Amino acid sequence: MVSFSSNNEADLLIRVANGDEKAFEQLFYAYYDKLGAFIYQLTSSRTLAEEVVQEAFIEVWLRRESLGEISSFKGYIFILTKNRMLNALRKIASEKLRNETWQAGFIQYQPAEAFEDPIDRYKALLEEAIQKLPPQQQKVFKLSKIERLKQEEIARLLELSPETVKKHMKLALKFLRNYFAEARIDLPLLVILLSRFLR
Repeated sequence: MVSFSSNNEADLLIRVANGDEKAFEQLFYAYYDKLGAFIYQLTSSRTLAEEVVQEAFIEVWLRRESLGEISSFKGYIFILTKNRMLNALRKIASEKLRNETWQAGFIQYQPAEAFEDPIDRYKALLEEAIQKLPPQQQKVFKLSKIERLKQEEIARLLELSPETVKKHMKLALKFLRNYFAEARIDLPLLVILLSRFLR
């Protein structure tokens, strides 16, 4: 990723805000690889990573008039990209659930009310997995994902350093990913559960 000084980047954002396509191209290539690596690390899909980053920059261009008001473009573009990724994963998971329900109905007809809600099954599995976490990881995970506390707030509450909280969260997520993988639940569904159903 090409780095800019804060003044140079601020000038670049103003030029993009004024419709300067060359400046936009420069901004795009300054962040493209880093954002792509970020999304690939979370999804293991190069195709999805490319699509998400491209869509994020399309949105940047469409909203370019407001770029001059942004204090940290790096924070802005990473949040925008992460939100685009979550939307894409929600769509993938939704299609997967529809296909599973359709296939179940195709194999053996049952009244609609007799079908088990796949989301309830996944939520139960997630709750089961959370209970298997070590006590401290379980506390950190619940405070973060259920209570929606920030890392600094969790650190103060549990009398831990922010770095320790971050480490516990990383270990908890790794355990949950492995637990879901063994249960043959893929990453998009895990992301859906963490971002949508635990709140």
